[in-house]
Amino acid sequence: MIMFAEVAFPISSYCQFTYKIPKEFIDSLQVGTRVKAPLGNRMVTGIVVNKSAKSDFKGKHKQIKELVDHQPVMDKKLWKLVTWMSKYYFTPIGQVVKTVLPSNLSAKYTPPTTSIISFKTWGDDYKQFQKKSPAQAKVLKHLSTQKGAIPISSLKNLVSNPSAISKTLFEKDLVDLDEVTNLPDITGFTFSKIHKEIKFTDEQQLAIDDLSTKLNSGKFSPTLLHGVTGSGKTEIYIELVRQALEQNKSAILLLPEISLTPQIAGRFRAVFDEQVALWHSKLSHAARAWTWKKICSGEFNVVIGARSAIFAPIKNIGVIIIDEEQENSFKQDSPEPRYHARDIALMRGKLHKAVVLMSSATPSLDSYYNYVQGKYDYIQLNDRFGGAPYPQVYVVDMIKEQEETGKFQQVISSMLQQKMERKFAKGEQVILLQNRRGFAPIMRCGDCGHVETCVQCEIALTYHSYKRMLKCHFCGFETGDITTACQKCSSINIKLLGVGTQKVEDIIADIFSNIKVARIDYDTTRKITSMTNVLEQFSAGKIDVLIGTQMIAKGLDFDNATLVGIVNGDTGLFLPDFRSGEKVFQLIYQAAGRSGRRKSGEVVIQTYNPDNPVLKHAAKLDQKTYYNIALSERRELQYAPFSWMIRIEIEGAKKEHVNTTAEIICSKLRPSPKGIIILGPANCYRERLRSKYRMHIILKSNKTYDINGNKMHKYLQKRISAKLFDKIPSGVKAFIDVNPVSVL
Repeated sequence: MIMFAEVAFPISSYCQFTYKIPKEFIDSLQVGTRVKAPLGNRMVTGIVVNKSAKSDFKGKHKQIKELVDHQPVMDKKLWKLVTWMSKYYFTPIGQVVKTVLPSNLSAKYTPPTTSIISFKTWGDDYKQFQKKSPAQAKVLKHLSTQKGAIPISSLKNLVSNPSAISKTLFEKDLVDLDEVTNLPDITGFTFSKIHKEIKFTDEQQLAIDDLSTKLNSGKFSPTLLHGVTGSGKTEIYIELVRQALEQNKSAILLLPEISLTPQIAGRFRAVFDEQVALWHSKLSHAARAWTWKKICSGEFNVVIGARSAIFAPIKNIGVIIIDEEQENSFKQDSPEPRYHARDIALMRGKLHKAVVLMSSATPSLDSYYNYVQGKYDYIQLNDRFGGAPYPQVYVVDMIKEQEETGKFQQVISSMLQQKMERKFAKGEQVILLQNRRGFAPIMRCGDCGHVETCVQCEIALTYHSYKRMLKCHFCGFETGDITTACQKCSSINIKLLGVGTQKVEDIIADIFSNIKVARIDYDTTRKITSMTNVLEQFSAGKIDVLIGTQMIAKGLDFDNATLVGIVNGDTGLFLPDFRSGEKVFQLIYQAAGRSGRRKSGEVVIQTYNPDNPVLKHAAKLDQKTYYNIALSERRELQYAPFSWMIRIEIEGAKKEHVNTTAEIICSKLRPSPKGIIILGPANCYRERLRSKYRMHIILKSNKTYDINGNKMHKYLQKRISAKLFDKIPSGVKAFIDVNPVSVL
């Protein structure tokens, strides 16, 4: 019997290709199985999307060459998720599969092994043996001094052919040989098991009872858990997951930052032991491959990780938790599909009829609005766990501070410094937030005003003191040490302007010479084991001051941290993005929540704009008033959550080609149906990134006319089918971003 398979590849084409199935694969090959097949002159991994006895293709069929997996790596529900993502994000199914199932992972993965050897006996006549076989005797004598087995490869420095000699000694019954599996080391990715005796508060128990009812119902239950910082949301997660496992269901916990993974993993492993898998980009390939295989085989029932963990091939999902659901890091910026993990979690939860718990002390305006509209259930926690009081918040006007002290470009205010001194005297700890890494974000000539910019992005380069270099935080471009003279006029009047985490670290070390300071930002977290070590030391009280970017502003729980200093509360406030105020408010509110989790705490917010509504309400921890103001502004401008939004970004090396392409695409989009607004084309705020010029077009569909967003999707799909992106010049690309979290 002849059978054919349609295969989708991770390419930009929406086409599938038909192949003949070899006889030996007919029974084992199913929809959802990954295969290797010839595509042009290459052998490419694709996924089978259909299997049939007929083919519409009239030409000669090529054959599938290899099965990547012995069985489908997707169950029907995960496959439905893939097909939904392809339609919703306007992305070819092969590219979606590449995101969901990384091509370098396979359920057939076997960890490497090491051959080991150990001493057994000297034999009957060692002296005679030593004369006849000196090399073998040399190895035997060395083994006798070792404690237990050693790798055969370690004998290379002793003899020229250790494998052959080891085999001979084994045949003479003088040694033992064995093979050991090299399991990947993941101990550096989690805190030691954190055991806590928990007695739920009345509020927590009510929340757990509500979620238990939803879990037991076996129905899809999207729920927003809105709990103030320190209200004990993690304890609720653990109890909900415990109940799901008792029902033989599995759970996924999504975290926005890798920095949150070690501490929460320690808590979960204390309860669920070896059932917990970690999944994020900092894992080595061996650790990812081994973990993925274990998830496929059902050995892990709980997966904790960053946004890609939502695609874990785990079965029978009962609970999906999105911690700090408001965070932008849940959004995939590149490559396509540009998905949001929260949206994927909701759809996957719907397919599994699971409880989807979106949790935060500062929910996104989108989720908050969906609760107000009755789309999500709502649980609120108003009190901090253990009755801890809210921290006392102080606002420092840095303009007045500088006028009074005469110290311009002051970084640490006198109030913040004094409060730090008092905390250290009590043996308490301090967290300092500066949401900008490096030493100084701008290097400017004091004579001609020239600012050093990236040659690829036309954005100011950031000075990094530890390597004495300038670096672009968008493309990674680096220069050598050029801080001695201006590159334009050769003046030596060079000024480093602005403040980054490195500068804060240096200043604190100068002011407080006897305290231990540590910094966590992108530059110090290339190895997650280093970050885990810093967080564990801070938790143990071995570090006095923790300085960092937004990575340390949420989710972390330190008993002895009683002061949070926000070095510059204005960072990001004036970006031309409709979510900028919301993000600054959430960051300040969350950072403040790190203070006084077990003791009375304080927060100092330094700002040059103390009357700004965002900062005023953040300082008062007055979330409801600010959210109402922000929603009113969004309604007036018809931005999300009051409209569906799609952003089309056009980029290319030649500016004129990008401009022309953007105009052509925009003309093809018009006229638009009633309720759909087209903005642009316009230059992006960061007009040039990574040597590419950028323009964008924004589509907004009023929810009054388009309740579910179907109208917008059908309209754009119709335009794509009508060759919206055809005849784009070489070197120019167009991307579709559904529900953008930013328009920068």
